[in-house]
Amino acid sequence: MARAGIYKTEVVRARNNLLAIGRRPSIDAIRAELGNTGSKTTIQRYLKEIEEENGHAGTKVVASEAILDLSTRLADQLHQEADQQIAVLTDKHKAEIAELNNIISTLRSEIASFRGQAEQLTLEFAAEKTAHAETQVQLQTERVSSAQLIQRIHDMEAQQTREEGHRQSLEEKHQHAREALEHFRTAAKEQREQDHRQFEQQIQFLQNELRAAQNTVNTKQQELIISNKHNAGLAGELKHTRSEIHRVEQEIRSLNTAKEQLGVAELKNQQLLSQLVKTREREVELINDNKYNGEKLQEATAEVQRLEAELMATKAVIATHEQILQLLSPPQNPAKETINNLNSPSNLE
Repeated sequence: MARAGIYKTEVVRARNNLLAIGRRPSIDAIRAELGNTGSKTTIQRYLKEIEEENGHAGTKVVASEAILDLSTRLADQLHQEADQQIAVLTDKHKAEIAELNNIISTLRSEIASFRGQAEQLTLEFAAEKTAHAETQVQLQTERVSSAQLIQRIHDMEAQQTREEGHRQSLEEKHQHAREALEHFRTAAKEQREQDHRQFEQQIQFLQNELRAAQNTVNTKQQELIISNKHNAGLAGELKHTRSEIHRVEQEIRSLNTAKEQLGVAELKNQQLLSQLVKTREREVELINDNKYNGEKLQEATAEVQRLEAELMATKAVIATHEQILQLLSPPQNPAKETINNLNSPSNLE
């Protein structure tokens, strides 16, 4: 099997062999002499260096057979030693590359997991935002209901005023009926005022509760916005980690062409290991941040559930007040019946 690279000494030996048998040392001839090993660009570069060393004179110095044989044996011995060292270093680099590939696979799996968690947080934030919008709509509905209740109270007061005028017109003819009606009106008015005060207190309490709920929802929304920004920072960190992994892959590929610079490759390997340690530490930090964001999201979900329960309780209280107002409306009918009875012919006689 052809080797990955050739040495200058091999090119020199092949060139001398060709010159010794009277052949022209062309690039193809030298490559054939080397067993079809090595690139033509490398052979051309080595030939150019050999010609420069020979002073471009074109003279051919033929070494003696003893010197040529000695140089050949020395070159073979050097090649064997170099091949052994390269084989050892190649095995070592292959083991390190396999370990780095395993680490990279692990990091890619964890990055995919982080990406899925970030997408899940985004979906949960969207659901939280939708729930908040629904809460706003419900709050607006409750405000409209409160305004309707206040309008009903005003209508009742206006109706009371009209009845009071009608009562005053009847007071001139029916003094006794007026006294009875006055007594009944006073009692009913006191009861209505008392109920109205209680209703206003309940309305004020509900408004305070709704404001507190709104403030709590706003606070949770701000926390979710901060969590989203933090997730965006985590995405940036993941992108940086991905770029580091890409750079590590490029460094690993460059190891295959660094056989002549083994010392520099060792230093780069140490740097890569240091960077992998830093990447693992950053990975632990990302996992801790993700756990913290999950806890914050659970707290926000619990708070929203509590607000929904309070909103249901508020609706129940408002429904109770509506029932109370409906119970306040019937006493008007007995008053009208009393007035009709007093206006009947039998009572006028």
